[in-house]
Amino acid sequence: MTDPETTSAAHQPIDTSVPHSARIWNYWLGGKDNYPVDEQAGDAYTAVFPGIVTIARSSRAFLRRTITYLVSEAGVRQFLDVGTGLPTADNTHEVAQRLAPESRIVYVDNDPLVLTHARALLSSTPEGATAYVDADVLDPKRILAAAAETLDFGRPTALILSNILGHVSDHARARGIVTDLMAALPSGSYLAVNDGSRGVDPVFEQAQDDYNESGAVPYNLRSVDEITAYFDGLELLDPGVVSVPLWRPEAGSTALDPIGEHGGLGRKP
Repeated sequence: MTDPETTSAAHQPIDTSVPHSARIWNYWLGGKDNYPVDEQAGDAYTAVFPGIVTIARSSRAFLRRTITYLVSEAGVRQFLDVGTGLPTADNTHEVAQRLAPESRIVYVDNDPLVLTHARALLSSTPEGATAYVDADVLDPKRILAAAAETLDFGRPTALILSNILGHVSDHARARGIVTDLMAALPSGSYLAVNDGSRGVDPVFEQAQDDYNESGAVPYNLRSVDEITAYFDGLELLDPGVVSVPLWRPEAGSTALDPIGEHGGLGRKP
């Protein structure tokens, strides 16, 4: 995470000497866009807490289910995905355009490696559109200005914040970012948030604390109340903010034990 005033990802070298959370996440999801230093950090983490792989995969499944609901039931056709990370399976545009080919998606990230792989994110159906914005989550104005070139903010839009707000060290600032982004979206828009959480698994919490002290970009676990606060002023859909496997699980799902990852979906009145 960098300050908005720093150079863009397009001009930042990819540092392969320090583990990076997006690349480690990619490794846990079975991707190939990572380096030995990321694999080492990921293996060290799983040695302490093997359940992190379940968290990573459950987070991706939550994203898939929320996008499916937004397209199929809420009729949303525009998505602003901030902090998208590296492309893996079931990216936002893939899920949305599979159901509604006319869907329009803007991805936002400031990781130079994500920028390198942006072409994979920019594939789109002929009827829809995808775009990539090189911007920092700390700079909502830049995000909105650039996204407006692809999205019509006069129409309902879904803001996706998946495992990104934990990188904002101050919770009040994170809430302010959510408020600023949602303020630009019209009535009928949605907010989907999921983030690592405290209060479920102390082994996970210790592993994350150790990771944050390793020199890698820190990620701050939040309480369920803090995650719920992101939805202030919105209409939370049932079942509210819950551990992500418990959010509208698909029929036949069996792995429904709570994990240290909470999320929810809210509608702007």
